Amino acid sequence: MTFSQRTVRVDGAQPYDIRIGPGLLSDGMALADTVRGRDAFVVSDGHVAPLYAARVVDALRDARPDLRIGQYELPPGEEEKTLDNFAHVVDALARAGARRDATLFALGGGVVGDLAGFAAACWMRGIDCVQLPTTLLAMVDSSVGGKTAVDMPQGKNLVGAFHPPRAVLADTSTLRTLPPRELRAGLAEVVKYGAICDAPFLDWIDAHADALLAMDDDALAEAIARSCAHKAAIVARDPFEHGERALLNFGHTFGHAIETEQGYGGLNHGEAVAVGMVLAARLSERLGLSATADTTRLRDLLARLGLPVAPPPGLDADVLLAHMRLDKKAQAGGLRFIVWDGIGRAKVLSGVPEDAVLDVLRG
Repeated sequence: MTFSQRTVRVDGAQPYDIRIGPGLLSDGMALADTVRGRDAFVVSDGHVAPLYAARVVDALRDARPDLRIGQYELPPGEEEKTLDNFAHVVDALARAGARRDATLFALGGGVVGDLAGFAAACWMRGIDCVQLPTTLLAMVDSSVGGKTAVDMPQGKNLVGAFHPPRAVLADTSTLRTLPPRELRAGLAEVVKYGAICDAPFLDWIDAHADALLAMDDDALAEAIARSCAHKAAIVARDPFEHGERALLNFGHTFGHAIETEQGYGGLNHGEAVAVGMVLAARLSERLGLSATADTTRLRDLLARLGLPVAPPPGLDADVLLAHMRLDKKAQAGGLRFIVWDGIGRAKVLSGVPEDAVLDVLRG
């Protein structure tokens, strides 16, 4: 059975569509329909641009010969998601003469989507951004919902803005060029949706793990569509993360601390989230909220998908805790974590005792 294109609607004050399917980066009309003015600007990185930037530019030119199209290429890597590179993108927009009705296309993974989206949020106080995710992680998570940011040495995503995209076009054919490690990183975020709110989806992932790892088109399409539908529903209800949307951070407080301490050069984001989810499940156990069997099931599924399930050796628990105190999810009243009462039943818990967190980190 051949996968056909799907559309997931994100409702709210600024509704938009997530289109999922092969060939979208070559679909000039789909791309051009998102451009309100005559300026288009494509931001990508050194890994993705050589593969797909010309395809996007050519498709736009064929559909809209009147467009002025600019391009900027970032160095690849999480460590490049910095204020300096944000400034370079903004400077490139200025040199291109991008006007208030310009559209910025963020072509790449989560780093490009976050950084370019932040530039779009700030240029002339906000221009349209169209997310063109090329990794599974970006398709199911970072490209959806409008959270944009850059990292600082003190922590991940500390400087940013909420800036919903005008559209998301997820071309699933780009996953064919994805390194296996990056595919597995994306699967960590897919697992997250089952873990926080949809136990039957976790059953489905378990049953289709081999197909997902083999990059079966139908299995990946189903995983992306179901993940996006969950995120779209949550984002529509809580666009600025005042409540329910925080559940999407399951595993992220631990994961971000690990990424920060490793200088964004060790575990990638999906791997860190995988470890973080296991630690969050263990913290839930430690606090008497969930059963060991739930933690074991989550850990075994993540391991089956080729993901790490324990912190890298050599990381100091006290240092990781210090990073968590600066995490955006922390509050004046103390540490706040996303925990669960078992698979599919995540919740926000404030005032988590630091000694419980240290116990979990020290394992």
